[in-house]
Amino acid sequence: MIAMPTRPLRRAAVTLALPVALVATWWFTSAGSQNFYFPSLQSILQTFGKLWFSANALHDVVPSLLRLSVGYIAAALLGIAIGIPVGASRNLRNLLEPVLEFLRAIPPPVLIPVLILFAGLGNEMKALVIVLGCIWPVLLNTVAGVRSLDEVLAEVVRSYRIGAFARLWHFVLPGASPQIFTGLRQSLSIGIILMVVSEMYAASDGIGFALVQYQRSFAIPEMWSGIILLGIIGIVLSLIFRAIEAWLLGWYHGLRQSQRAA
Repeated sequence: MIAMPTRPLRRAAVTLALPVALVATWWFTSAGSQNFYFPSLQSILQTFGKLWFSANALHDVVPSLLRLSVGYIAAALLGIAIGIPVGASRNLRNLLEPVLEFLRAIPPPVLIPVLILFAGLGNEMKALVIVLGCIWPVLLNTVAGVRSLDEVLAEVVRSYRIGAFARLWHFVLPGASPQIFTGLRQSLSIGIILMVVSEMYAASDGIGFALVQYQRSFAIPEMWSGIILLGIIGIVLSLIFRAIEAWLLGWYHGLRQSQRAA
């Protein structure tokens, strides 16, 4: 007989156990609900299918994902570009640390009225809100990753007089990449939140704009379906991110497994 791969099946069962239990609990406890604000899950899912699997959904979903992509990528590039020199230089770190701590303490939604004055009501303002929130986990984790580089390898690189670009590409980025990806993972959830928040201010499209319109018109099943859509988007983006991380950091995870086995 052929042995079944019980380990992956067991892992999948453990992963799906709680979500399935929560959905089943919601389904049975809300069945036949007459509460206007908490309709049954069945009615919410029916509304979800009609609302978000139609051509009109592109008017809200696509702009939101484009703003999230632009803001997230810009924050990632800026965070890495600023974090590497700050992490490598103690003097630069001491110079910039008070300013960075001050800016990090300001919640990005508070800056929306100010950004509207400078960037208007278009996509630029919404992308800037996402950048201002997503940049900090990337920047701080990049600084921590550069500071934790192996000192022996750093000395070897210096002794061989390896050029600045080669040192950055072959030593600094690979060595700091595990912590950089930690910051990128944290920024992803922050970006989704800020995407919705920014679209609730003077917008004409987007998922956040749609949620506000449903709430103001008391379209409760539509509002709940939008909330579920945001959760699904978060799960899908997280799975995509994990696949990219596993691909780019395969060497790191393999090294950790070999160290554990030893």
